Amino acid sequence: MAIPPPILQRGDTIGIVTLGSPLAIDVINARLNTLRGMGFNVLLGQNVYSEDGFLAGTDQQRAADLMNMFENPQVKMILPTRGGVGVAGILPYLDYNSIQRNPKIITGYSDITVLLNVLYQYANLITFQSLLLIDFKPETPPYNINQFYLATSLVTLQRQIQNPPGIPQVSKVPGNVTGPIVGGNLTSFVDTLGTPYEIDTRGTILLLEETHEPINKVYRYMNHLKLSGKFADCLGIIMGECTGCLDAYGKSYEDLINEFVVPLGKPLMTNLTTAHGLYKAAIPIGARVNLNTINNTLTILEPTVSFI
Repeated sequence: MAIPPPILQRGDTIGIVTLGSPLAIDVINARLNTLRGMGFNVLLGQNVYSEDGFLAGTDQQRAADLMNMFENPQVKMILPTRGGVGVAGILPYLDYNSIQRNPKIITGYSDITVLLNVLYQYANLITFQSLLLIDFKPETPPYNINQFYLATSLVTLQRQIQNPPGIPQVSKVPGNVTGPIVGGNLTSFVDTLGTPYEIDTRGTILLLEETHEPINKVYRYMNHLKLSGKFADCLGIIMGECTGCLDAYGKSYEDLINEFVVPLGKPLMTNLTTAHGLYKAAIPIGARVNLNTINNTLTILEPTVSFI
């Protein structure tokens, strides 16, 4: 059983880090003001505002910022500013034993999901595919904020993950399986194959989503995962949105699911609102879930945060 981090409450301190690509200073400051207005204190990593081309400082600097947040007892949650390239570069410089001794809420999506899954695999920590700092703005849908709070600020034995009203979750291959949920951004996971940090899908429910890639390239990435045994190892599959993904050679994302994923024969749910889409369900990476594609439900089976 993975470790649920301590609960987030109003008045707590959120540690802000930039772990991949840089983000504009004015955007960071505006989002920090939103967090403060919500009743949180913020603590900034040394490299939050750093810019070195497409990276926010060296791999070692960004890793040190993250470790400092995990080891600071005043910090209750760690919030990356954005994803972007470079997140995987910090992985060799993290102290996973220290992280396991100092569990914290950490959320994000896109390239951040590689880190989230590695923290589950190496430190046995429940992490969250949920909001980044860039999402704390007035126009963010209430659904996204509510999902964030349900995952990080409420201790419940069970709860269902459901799309907003009017957006159906679609079950395409019937089945009923239970296991820890892993996954996130497809491109980011393919980049880790053959490294010590590749995603482990054995006995898991695998969630995948993508953004702004043509469907022929999405097929290439999916086939790479298939040849690597990741679909054979998992118990069930959830295909999130492919946000802004363009049809290619007359094929759509829906065609890819029907022609490539359905024949894999694993219990399959599609159209879950995730990550890069407008609506963002909060997915607790490492938590035990039940995927029931007969009843069309996805249920978290354990608390994702704790009072300790």
